[in-house]
Amino acid sequence: MPMSEELEKLRHKQYVAERKLTAAKHKEKRLQSELKRLTRSERTHRLCTRAGMLETFLKEPTVLTDEDVMELLTFIFQSEAVQKKLNLLIESRRETQEADEGENP
Repeated sequence: MPMSEELEKLRHKQYVAERKLTAAKHKEKRLQSELKRLTRSERTHRLCTRAGMLETFLKEPTVLTDEDVMELLTFIFQSEAVQKKLNLLIESRRETQEADEGENP
């Protein structure tokens, strides 16, 4: 096989490989965007759900300002009993997650 044919085949292989690489990079960008969108959607859902839970405990949520609610939450979470309960819940949830991950690797 003449050197020029071999060189041409190698250039063609390089071209094909570069096209595949470009396509793979575009696909990666699309997947990263989709992951960001899903993460954002999940966070928005969590925030709305938990804000709704909070409002069920506020007697008149429309009367209170954001600052009032923050002051109340700061007061509540300064309690040592609340901090202990929060830490217990976090520890328990982490143990559950680790056990689930161990069952479904």
